[in-house]
Amino acid sequence: MTDAQAGDLADEINSIARLTGTFTLRSGQIATEYFDKYRFEAQPKLLARIAASMAPLIPAGTEVLAGLEMGGIPIATALSLHTGLPAAFVRKQAKQYGTARLAEGCEIEGRRVTIVEDVITTGGQVVISTNDLRGLGAIVDHVLCVIDRSTDKAAALTAEGLTLHALLTRAQLDAAEARSPTARPG
Repeated sequence: MTDAQAGDLADEINSIARLTGTFTLRSGQIATEYFDKYRFEAQPKLLARIAASMAPLIPAGTEVLAGLEMGGIPIATALSLHTGLPAAFVRKQAKQYGTARLAEGCEIEGRRVTIVEDVITTGGQVVISTNDLRGLGAIVDHVLCVIDRSTDKAAALTAEGLTLHALLTRAQLDAAEARSPTARPG
């Protein structure tokens, strides 16, 4: 993706998904801005564009795209449709009924699995899910996300031996906000 294409995509995602207010993040952190991934995941044309832009970021050798509950699932599904790679859908906890599985969809044991997430701030859920998937026999070395909003370059992921591949960073979305005709004074 060229810098201009990344800028256009950042502008579109920023205008649709950036919310201001007071938000408690999964990590417990309080934020005054929030990227509501459901706003871009619910737009079919934008979701298809995101998948097409993310596809080149999928690490070579990936055999399964593992979408994390809940926001990573639409992204993994769109990527699966775009690339033909099978998808698995990873729950935060295995359900207690039906198949009682943590990862639904295709088999992951012994396969190279790339985790797919929407927005990463601290990477806490990714670390938990990585350990769960590795416990089930998956080979997990890479994480792919739409937005990396981490302030520490995803240190928690690096500590787990994971490489993060982000379509957009917080800096790119902040630049999009600054270009916006409705940008608020800093």
